[in-house]
Amino acid sequence: MDFTEKSRYGFDDLVEIVRILRAPDGCPWDREQTHKSIRANFIEETYEAIEAIDTDNTDLLREELGDVLLQVALHSEMESEAEHFDMHDVVDELCKKLVIRHPHVFGDKNAQNADDALSNWDAVKRKTKAQTTDTEAIKSVSKALPSLMRSEKIQRKASKAGFDFESVDGAMKKLSEECTELDVAIRHGGEQNQYEEIGDVLYSVVNVARFLGIDSEHALYDSCEKFIERFALLESIAAERGIDTRTASIEQLDSLWDEVKIKLKK
Repeated sequence: MDFTEKSRYGFDDLVEIVRILRAPDGCPWDREQTHKSIRANFIEETYEAIEAIDTDNTDLLREELGDVLLQVALHSEMESEAEHFDMHDVVDELCKKLVIRHPHVFGDKNAQNADDALSNWDAVKRKTKAQTTDTEAIKSVSKALPSLMRSEKIQRKASKAGFDFESVDGAMKKLSEECTELDVAIRHGGEQNQYEEIGDVLYSVVNVARFLGIDSEHALYDSCEKFIERFALLESIAAERGIDTRTASIEQLDSLWDEVKIKLKK
């Protein structure tokens, strides 16, 4: 095999290593992979990079960003084998996009703040993607995004089209209405109606969060972590007192839960 090990590798070395792994005499596993077979890997590596960011772990972030880059290199190599495009085409297109979508840096537009810069980006994006209506811009939001994140992006695009509440008060009123409709559906509606009303409530919660400047995806993440922490302490206290949480009454568990909340606040 024509390959020389180095003390430090660069971008072109990554492209070459991936090419070797995918070659007929390379790695059997890498050769067998397709875009769809490693789709989940791409998602997993991205979330692991996010975890490194959330935990402020610089060493882990460096490693996980490398794993994300490997996924990009693998997908690009597959397309190179099909003679569609290669990794360098991906980089070229990205660089051109960055230049054209920053006219306030590389062109004659102005941007006094981040909002101006984002407006320039969105305007160029709509033009280059030939989006002539707000509906087309809304439909361009990826369906593969987590639903809370997708909801917020859709709402922001609708807001730019003038379809929005004037303040968080309007969003809260709408949330209250949706909760009432859900309550009616639970009492009198069928399964499909309940399903739809749950979706409407969640969408309305995201709307309230958006007005408050809160990332609903991250807020829910933190709530999950908070629940786990509280439940772990509840289970520990219950065990110390000889209480079986699986057979204890809801009143006992509620009392323990309140106790846990007080302990953690202190």
